[in-house]
Amino acid sequence: MGRIVLNKVSKSFGETLVIPPLDLTIEDGDFTVFVGPSGCGKSTLLRMIAGLEELTSGDIEINDKDVTQVSPSKRGLAMVFQSYALYPHMTVRKNIGFPLRMQKMAPAEIDKRVENAAASLNLVDYLDRKPGQLSGGQRQRVAIGRAIVRDPLAFLFDEPLSNLDAALRVGMRLEINEMHARMKTTMIYVTHDQVEAMTMADKIVVLRAGLIEQIGSPLDLYHRPQNVFVAGFIGSPKMNIFSGPEAEKVNAHSIGIRPEHTEVSMTKGAWKGRVGVAEHLGSDTFIHVHDTGLADILTVRISGDISLKHGDKIFLSPQTDRIHKFDEEGLRIE
Repeated sequence: MGRIVLNKVSKSFGETLVIPPLDLTIEDGDFTVFVGPSGCGKSTLLRMIAGLEELTSGDIEINDKDVTQVSPSKRGLAMVFQSYALYPHMTVRKNIGFPLRMQKMAPAEIDKRVENAAASLNLVDYLDRKPGQLSGGQRQRVAIGRAIVRDPLAFLFDEPLSNLDAALRVGMRLEINEMHARMKTTMIYVTHDQVEAMTMADKIVVLRAGLIEQIGSPLDLYHRPQNVFVAGFIGSPKMNIFSGPEAEKVNAHSIGIRPEHTEVSMTKGAWKGRVGVAEHLGSDTFIHVHDTGLADILTVRISGDISLKHGDKIFLSPQTDRIHKFDEEGLRIE
């Protein structure tokens, strides 16, 4: 299968260094997600692995073979892009089978692979339709099917769900996860959406300005963020982070507390504030609290619903064993 190793890989565009030298190993069968804000280098890094971007320095190995100078088509990887890139005049069957026809594979083998891919993606009933007759989610499945038939060493996904609406994104997340569980093929997935990263990954690589801030499982990053950036990026709603007297009490430059680790009371608590916007989602309520003296706004998350209105007085108490401490450099204090 596909074990991918990056050794001192870097990328510059002219005089601008966008990815300083980094090392990264993606083990065979892992579902690894590159996540970070726009411009952090995650798509560039994926394209370097695919061979679509030249390396400025370093080398890339796939299954212990140096592929740095190997063309994209010879690396044994299959890439799924944000745009479906389907041929509008071809049927679904022909779109999925297109890369195999380019390899001049025997028609019988092409038909077999296309049928198997279509069955795994619930596309059998759509094989004779053209892309214009499909929904966005169905088109994305066709693009994934076109990758599956190649039987690659690894799949590379570049923000494949960003063009879909919220409901379709959730459905496609589940389908891609099911596909990985079934095929056990190495997958590298790029997204700016930390919810996608948390729900899909075996391992998350958090990037900022081309640098790897932290690597770990979703729960590693949630429970033990190694710096303020990761703490604020992973988790939804994001962690409340502030400095001042409360941080000084625990010998930290700043502290963080997640919205779900804060108790809410109408009568007493460690911190007093005023209710701003309350977002009622049914299963949860997000309350944005003003005038705490800690930060401009603190967000708390409670299970279920609560009867609050704008301007109500409220008291908050952090779960003290869930407080995260950071030093002046923004690094975690154990």
